[in-house]
Amino acid sequence: MIWNEQFETLNREELQELQLSRLQKTLESVYQNVPLYKELFDRQGVKPGDISSLADVSKLPFTTKAELRDNYPFNMFAVPMKKVVRLHASSGTTGKPTVVGYTRQDIETWSELVARMISAAGVTDEDVAQVSFGYGLFTGAFGLHYGLEKVGATVVPSSTGNTEKQIMLMQDFGTTTLIGTPTYALHIAEVAKGMGIDPKSLGLKYGLFGSEAWTESMRDEIERVWGISASDNYGLSEIIGPGVAGECQERQGMHVSEDHFLIEVIDPRTGEPVPDGQEGELVITSLTKEALPIIRYRTRDITVINRQPCACGRTNARIRKVSGRTDDMLIVSGVNVFPSQIEDVLLKIEGVAPHYQIIVTKKGYLDALEVQVEMTDDAFTGSWRDLEELEKRVRSRLLAVLSISPKVKLLEPRSLERSLGKAKRVIDKRK
Repeated sequence: MIWNEQFETLNREELQELQLSRLQKTLESVYQNVPLYKELFDRQGVKPGDISSLADVSKLPFTTKAELRDNYPFNMFAVPMKKVVRLHASSGTTGKPTVVGYTRQDIETWSELVARMISAAGVTDEDVAQVSFGYGLFTGAFGLHYGLEKVGATVVPSSTGNTEKQIMLMQDFGTTTLIGTPTYALHIAEVAKGMGIDPKSLGLKYGLFGSEAWTESMRDEIERVWGISASDNYGLSEIIGPGVAGECQERQGMHVSEDHFLIEVIDPRTGEPVPDGQEGELVITSLTKEALPIIRYRTRDITVINRQPCACGRTNARIRKVSGRTDDMLIVSGVNVFPSQIEDVLLKIEGVAPHYQIIVTKKGYLDALEVQVEMTDDAFTGSWRDLEELEKRVRSRLLAVLSISPKVKLLEPRSLERSLGKAKRVIDKRK
């Protein structure tokens, strides 16, 4: 289902005219109202009036998360506080949180974007959607909540945690759609099995998962365990929250609402644009955000742009599922290692569960990589020979992909701490 045919099926020429008009308006707003942008534009020798085509966006400076933190809490806002009706913020675990604001129109825009995303995934006003994101300053829960209500779905704001109650609510309320992180979806399934309940018997049809990177192998595992259609979606608090992009049922990439966002892919080392179809770092400029417009935001997410029309009828560009981040890439003994590579390998090996942790240490001058992974119940036979064979198989396949040989530690089922939000996959003890 296409929620908004007027804007989701625009031809490329009409779309680009709309984007340019909205970009020029946004640039005037930030130049006049956000001191940082005036300083950055002046330093770069560019004025809003110099941008006469979309190609001219390359003349503009980038924005990074560091600048948002440096201007904590409200110095990046382009409207007075009396027009801001909502504040959200990141966790701030690595310093000051990044704070985002919304006007009334921003809230309406946000709901519209999420309505598009969930409609593309197949959710309608006949569905009961259980939101298992944590409600609070995090944008995930509220973003999905208002978009679901806009579509007309029945919302169960269960939040995160109390997993046995989550399962009870699914049974009693007839939940058809699960909203949350992919790792928490697997955890709920695990708890259900421990209660003697087959997750498939709960009758869910859809799962909309985001907030953390996940591989196709994890999607396969979620769909196998739950018997649902699991779709990926993409968003960032700094841009608006969830709703920037989402998969349709063709599952050939995530559709970006290009009437609200201008997207680029750049070489993360040089900052120069790369051709469509080539992998690089996603950069986003907001075109309609009033309270916190962002210009050329470096997301650090690695993806590919596809601007070809989709078989679903949508004409807006698609981005490939994020394969990693430029800032969570590990360099181990000179080799680039992405956690997503390790996850993809593990989930294709029979006998290991989708619960793992990556630990990097330094011994003297040398880096050491250890992958701890739980075994499945049926693989935990108690036989040392079976354990050695499984460990050897895991290590061999990781070596083939990573080009380095990690230490592999097999763990008993359910021994790693479970996360109710984003899973903490990497512990780098070298820092």
